[in-house]
Amino acid sequence: MLEEAGEVLENMLKASCLPLGFIVFLPAVLLLVAPPLPAADAAHEFTVYRMQQYDLQGQPYGTRNAVLNTEARTIDADVLSRRCVLMRLLDFSYERYQRALRQSAGAVVIILPRAMAAVPQDVIRQFMEIEPEMLAMETIVPVYFAVEDDALLSIYEQTQAASASQGSASAAEGFGRSCGHTTVPERHPPSSPSDDTSHGHHDWVLLHTATANGFQMVTSGVQSKAVSDWLITSVEGRLTGLGGEDLPTIVIVAHYDAFGVAPWLSHGADSNGSGISVLLELTRLFSRLYTYKRTHAAYNLLFFASGGGKFNYQGTKRWLEDNLDHTDSSLLQDNVAFVLCLDTLGRGDSLHLHVSKPPREGTLQHSFLRELETVGAPPEARLGHGIFAHPGASGEPQVAAHQFPEVRFSMVHKKINLAEDILAWEHERFAIRRLPAFTLSHLESHRDGQRSSIMDVRSRVDSKTLTRNTRLIAEALTRVIYNLTEKGTPPDMPVFTEQMQIQQEQLDSVMDWLTTQPRAAQLVGKDGPLLSTLERYLSHYLKEVRPHHVKADKRDPEFVFYDQLKQVMNAYRVKPAIFDLLLAVCIGAYLGMAYTAVQVDISSSFSTKLFH
Repeated sequence: MLEEAGEVLENMLKASCLPLGFIVFLPAVLLLVAPPLPAADAAHEFTVYRMQQYDLQGQPYGTRNAVLNTEARTIDADVLSRRCVLMRLLDFSYERYQRALRQSAGAVVIILPRAMAAVPQDVIRQFMEIEPEMLAMETIVPVYFAVEDDALLSIYEQTQAASASQGSASAAEGFGRSCGHTTVPERHPPSSPSDDTSHGHHDWVLLHTATANGFQMVTSGVQSKAVSDWLITSVEGRLTGLGGEDLPTIVIVAHYDAFGVAPWLSHGADSNGSGISVLLELTRLFSRLYTYKRTHAAYNLLFFASGGGKFNYQGTKRWLEDNLDHTDSSLLQDNVAFVLCLDTLGRGDSLHLHVSKPPREGTLQHSFLRELETVGAPPEARLGHGIFAHPGASGEPQVAAHQFPEVRFSMVHKKINLAEDILAWEHERFAIRRLPAFTLSHLESHRDGQRSSIMDVRSRVDSKTLTRNTRLIAEALTRVIYNLTEKGTPPDMPVFTEQMQIQQEQLDSVMDWLTTQPRAAQLVGKDGPLLSTLERYLSHYLKEVRPHHVKADKRDPEFVFYDQLKQVMNAYRVKPAIFDLLLAVCIGAYLGMAYTAVQVDISSSFSTKLFH
């Protein structure tokens, strides 16, 4: 039989049998001349950042899954079940996000712009309001964030075109589902004046359905698991006052960690990069004042850069327990004048002093409140000499310290709600232990979305505002520590001038350093560059600088972190399942045609031989 087939093929070539030759050689010719699909078009690899996953006080928050292997759709598609839903930030809304969850989407990927600073402010504000709601519930669906590039944007646009064509419930869609088809895009062809085009339309839809391109989204990681023995690290240092042993202590606190819906995207410029920047600048200023005997005050200054601030101030909580319950020698056990917590100080023209209990008149806490009101009040500027001009400075007249007529200052009184799982402000940790404390912030409410958003990037901190607020705080503190008001020093006289003035370049440098790296508590390791640099900076200006570590209790952990927060996602270009069926039909038809042609040619060949 093989010999006969070979003879037939030879006769066919000799006789130039065009139909049979066309059938036999056309597939090979098409395979040879068809351009290969570029690798970049066939697959694309990009980094994705998973939504928060943590437990706090036994309550789970964030997404519970990390594994993804499903086909992509945009939110415009009718069917989202078991699909990876792609959404751009500009098109994102909480209602759309909830729709994807209600339809049991396989995953959600939110695509962020490359330049956050260029995002319209109304979009930023809207997303800041949504972030807490996204984290308020436990989500089974894996939620990822990705920064767009040209290839990812192309994938989104192609997926959007396919998803948008699924609006009508066509026969092709039902056929696709019955065949186990995962996507059934429908694109309407140009209208025809004839009423008999409906069958052609459905045929066109079926063909488009079978040949449409799709993308299979696959993550490289495994299912997330709890991170054991993770340490939250804080750093403390002090400046010892001049005088007796029982000197009053002023504690200055700021948490360094950031928080947002995705840990790897949480840079926390204003919250709380601005607070830690002010704290570091205050260490520089007061260390110089405490260097000279004539300006060495009779107050101990205790600086504390706390960790875990965004997780109910775990670092501060354990630090207080260790200093108040587990030791007999601590500045916190002695005469604490007040605790000043710094939080979100890089924007706006308002400053709010948040207190759990209004300070009593005659206390140092009340004096600091009065100084803030005085320094921040609209003054009549005049020329004067600096109180603490650097020794050797010329002492030329400077513009008065009251250069802040635009600042609106107020005190916000809010009682501690012990029924809440999460405290509102850091000072409440100290107030619970009966230490006089307050928080200074430009935000009026602790519920403001600016405190916990991935949109809190470097561009949201105004350098001049941060410098102004730092100067205002430094001058108010100095007037309290050195009792300048009681000594008759005019309230409009500048405190820091010449070489002792606040350095905007220094603040900018610290802010740039803090915001170049994500500072989520799950990512800041005890031996990492952030804490080592912070400790080294404080050691340059303070004494007895040392870290303080917090580890969750194994039996009843107050906090639990999870891994797999950053992964690689691959988008593979795929055809729908119905394409395999169509391809099988075409191959079968081709083989049938080829077989029939061969059989006809064999029969004609035998007939020719018989007649000859």
